[in-house]
Amino acid sequence: MRQVLQNLRNGDVTLTDVPCPRLKAGHLLIRTARSLVSAGTERMLLDFGKANYLMKAKQQPEKVAQVLHKVRSEGIMATLNAVNTRLDQPMPMGYCNAGVVIGVGEGVQGYKPGDRVISNGPHAEVVCVPKNLCARIPDEVSDEQACFTVISAIGLQGVRLTAPQLGESVAVFGLGLIGLVAVQLLRAAGTRVIGFDFNPDRVTMAKAFGVTAINLAEGVDPVEAAMTFTDGRGVDAVLVTAATSSHDLMHQAAQMSRKRGRIVLTGVTGLNLKRADFYEKELSFQVSCSYGPGRYDTAYEQGGQDYPIGFVRWTEQRNFEAVLELMRDDRLQVEPLISKRAPLEEAAVAYESLADATAIGIVLTYPEPETVAAERAPLTSETVEIQVAAGADRRSPNVLGIIGAGLFATNKILPHLAKSDCRMKWICSSQGVSGTTAAHKYGIQTSTTDAQQMFQDPEVKAVIITSRHDSHARFVLEALRHGKHVFVEKPMCLNEEELAQVVAAQERGGAKGPLIMVGFNRRFAPLIAPVKAWADRCQSPLSMNFTCNAGAIPADNWTHDPQIGGGRIIGEACHFIDLLQYLAGSPIVQAAALKQTPPGQDLEDNVTLSLSFENGSIGSINYFAGGHKAYPKERLEVFGGGGVMVMDNYRALQGWGIKGFSKKSSRGLRKGHEEGLDAFLQAIGSESESPIPFAELVNSTRATFAVVRAMRERRVIEIETR
Repeated sequence: MRQVLQNLRNGDVTLTDVPCPRLKAGHLLIRTARSLVSAGTERMLLDFGKANYLMKAKQQPEKVAQVLHKVRSEGIMATLNAVNTRLDQPMPMGYCNAGVVIGVGEGVQGYKPGDRVISNGPHAEVVCVPKNLCARIPDEVSDEQACFTVISAIGLQGVRLTAPQLGESVAVFGLGLIGLVAVQLLRAAGTRVIGFDFNPDRVTMAKAFGVTAINLAEGVDPVEAAMTFTDGRGVDAVLVTAATSSHDLMHQAAQMSRKRGRIVLTGVTGLNLKRADFYEKELSFQVSCSYGPGRYDTAYEQGGQDYPIGFVRWTEQRNFEAVLELMRDDRLQVEPLISKRAPLEEAAVAYESLADATAIGIVLTYPEPETVAAERAPLTSETVEIQVAAGADRRSPNVLGIIGAGLFATNKILPHLAKSDCRMKWICSSQGVSGTTAAHKYGIQTSTTDAQQMFQDPEVKAVIITSRHDSHARFVLEALRHGKHVFVEKPMCLNEEELAQVVAAQERGGAKGPLIMVGFNRRFAPLIAPVKAWADRCQSPLSMNFTCNAGAIPADNWTHDPQIGGGRIIGEACHFIDLLQYLAGSPIVQAAALKQTPPGQDLEDNVTLSLSFENGSIGSINYFAGGHKAYPKERLEVFGGGGVMVMDNYRALQGWGIKGFSKKSSRGLRKGHEEGLDAFLQAIGSESESPIPFAELVNSTRATFAVVRAMRERRVIEIETR
């Protein structure tokens, strides 16, 4: 299928062949009939993409601060690689989609194949969208009308926040697409509306909807015009849908408001608010969030958990439904808002027309399935073949399939594999876009959204798994079932039940079966090698202390979800548990933990872990999220045999009381990612054992689960080592 993507580096818009997304539980698979290009939002994205690096930085100062922190902690080269990787990730364009349901995911009720629906899906021939971000289209509403639903819901939510009362006067700044929808909704609510814009065509269109519209390009004072409109009383509410960096607009909005008036911002403006404006009139000010309640709530949007209607009357989905009802009753007219219609094939040209200030809404039309079937592969094809550059298709015996094409994979894994003696034949990603982009960049033969096709390929010798944590165990088991070697990023699994399944699968394979390696890269870091060599020479147990300045992650991030990310101890601290086990050269037999419990919080990311090893060694891990980003992230201290070694963030290593060693440094931040991958590739190429013995992988994983239990139950946990 084809999808409209934007290159963030240069702003170019392209129509790209990508695999059809896989149908997921709680989602609908939709064949698109029409989609809407929003002249406001998408023009802003286009301008950002075309801006040079300096202009991009000026528009996102918070990102610049993050980059500077990363330079201080990880070095300039690592930071440049991360920034370039981010810029190379294509942006799916569009969020106003109308089409036909072709697949209903598990747990979705009320929809069936053949239903006409709207969604916030992108400009693509097939989209997979959570059920709460979809709504059924009434028979009386055309696909062309329906594709305006999502953006109209933005206007509707802004109108709801102004709380219009019958007979009130409302001013609307900005008569673009959202503004022209909003004035109609305000008129339908029984208010008198005055609108302002600098574009005469939009002013004329607003007048056609029964609005008193003012062309500001003619030098009219908007405050004076509003006062005249209200006989000197001032407007009851102001809805700002304009996009401007000027601070004057908000001042004007306050000046034209009556006492205790209401100002709602849906657009983007300068917000250097003057206290006197709001103090003297006791004005209220609120920013409207997109389509309505539920927006950016993962539980609502991705988890399908609806808000009870008795407590939240208007959610995102119910706003969609209200817009469609208004269209059906001819109280919301969107046909006049169509500036242009263009077939999907001309999407790039259509985006160029956004440079025309008169453009409001551009409708993309999609070919019928019969036409597609006659001209090219089916829309629902889950694979795309990539034209591999000459010389890229090497005849290496190490043929790989990769699952996952997120930032970690594209920044750390794929660049190194592309330089190694292996051939990447498959890459699988959930939506197909990131995988296809990576395939083009790194010479991977096939991009897919169906991992089964990769597992069933007899040529694939090993599978690299870098997908989301909750999928790791499932993909490991599937790879072993098909006789494939496995490299899986940490964690190997999320719970004891999954671990037992992996252990059983590995035992069934026997000594000659596929090898399993987990991406516990810290043990392969160059500066860890001298520590390990010294530790092995020690005649006494070790005392080890590891500190991770982990940094805070928002509470609603998926990594904290025990069902998806496993939490930060299972998801990341497992690295450090494995490292201490490796240095001790002995299994972990006991675990204890204490966590910080601030009032009102229950995050498990400020934790001290304690480990005891079979050979008498002990270790502690301080995993803290409350520190500053500028401070180095990781530090290791090892005491034993009369000596001490201290490793500072994989850049410097210093020893005391160690014969023949005092200090060593590393160029750049090298955490062992490349060395670990090389060890895995060498092992599968030579048919030798895994670089990390399976028993050690199991012990590190069990110990990780044990410290989580110890933390929650506040007791010491004994760990099985057989």
